[in-house]
Amino acid sequence: MPDTTMTAAATGSIPALAPRRRAASTRLRIAHVTATFPPYWAGTGNVAYHNARELARRGHAVTVFTAASPGGDLDPVLGVEVRRLPALLRLGNAPILPRLLGVGGFDVVHLHYPFIFGAELIWAAAKIRRFPYVLTYHNDLIGDGWRRYAFDAYSAAWARPVFAGARKIVVVSLDHAFSCRQAPIFRDRQPDVLAVPNGVDSTVFRPGLDGDAIRRQHRIPPDAGLILFVGALDRAHHFKGVPHLLATFSSIRERDAILMLVGDGDLREAFTRMAHEYGVLDRVRFAGSVPHAGLPSYYAASDVVVLPSFPPESFGLVLIEAMACGRPVVAHDIPGVRAVVDDGVDGFLVRPGDAADLAEKVSILLADPNLRTRLGIAGRRKVERRYDWRVIGEQLEQLYLEVVGDARRAPETGPTPTATEMSARERG
Repeated sequence: MPDTTMTAAATGSIPALAPRRRAASTRLRIAHVTATFPPYWAGTGNVAYHNARELARRGHAVTVFTAASPGGDLDPVLGVEVRRLPALLRLGNAPILPRLLGVGGFDVVHLHYPFIFGAELIWAAAKIRRFPYVLTYHNDLIGDGWRRYAFDAYSAAWARPVFAGARKIVVVSLDHAFSCRQAPIFRDRQPDVLAVPNGVDSTVFRPGLDGDAIRRQHRIPPDAGLILFVGALDRAHHFKGVPHLLATFSSIRERDAILMLVGDGDLREAFTRMAHEYGVLDRVRFAGSVPHAGLPSYYAASDVVVLPSFPPESFGLVLIEAMACGRPVVAHDIPGVRAVVDDGVDGFLVRPGDAADLAEKVSILLADPNLRTRLGIAGRRKVERRYDWRVIGEQLEQLYLEVVGDARRAPETGPTPTATEMSARERG
């Protein structure tokens, strides 16, 4: 597939936001590098999309480097140049993009990690062309079977050099950073680690939307309790906890509850068989893939949103999307996720893998409309204060200005030496 470059205007599916005056007069040339990007609406690609869009809205020149889409319409990004590079080979969500070695001419490059095959190319390009890059660590690489050994070998070989080359390391929460597999690196580079959470477009995901049409479409009675799960049903997202959710749902009978799973992937058939085996297939709705612009209506149709993920889940975008729509959430009490949900304030945290605890908290919410309303209001307020993409964009802008300023003042110094490096120098 040829390399395609697209500079797009806004369309009906992506509402244009009014330009916002920058806090600084410097117009930066910024590149974002990501393995996935819309129309594949998964966590990392979704974050890269909104980061780029918000920075462009703030007046910067933004280019996204990603793999050419294997199919489907390409969603335009207002004011952003998207370079979809041909993949030499693609292993799941890991495309090999040799042209990344040619990245250059930017004030700062933002690498979204993990990006197998891509991260090391950006590391090498930065060495050759001497541009500063920052890195967002989204999650650990964890697989099953042979993937586990391949991911471990890759991380052992490349994590430290790629992290060492980054001027700053962004994490979605410090809670996750110092609990994950790369925690030793984060402790070594602690002065250069900062938390910038994922975000949500609070003008699109908002309370008061009509979800009745979604209920009619999926044959859900108006008075039935609707439990919503949103996530990819593929091997790359095996940690989302769908088998645990289906097993738990078999014990939830409050308000003739219905479970709806929004998402698609190569595990959907297996999950359908699983629902049949648990005897709940008649109460489960597989909605399939839903365009990102259509998700707010699904949240509006729901009573409670669940995310029963296990590590390496590091944040849970669906949680703040649900909160933005005024819906209470129930999630596993794991590093990163527990930094998003205030237990008993805007949702509930439950013990990971504890089906009884999950069923109890979901049932409590289904049975108490006043509690759902109270938690939903609290979640919306938190989103407006902390997770709106406009807030995130301002944080990133300040980070980039700092990194670019440091690089221009001392272009040869690179990032802060780690404690390990300093000890080695002293011994030498």
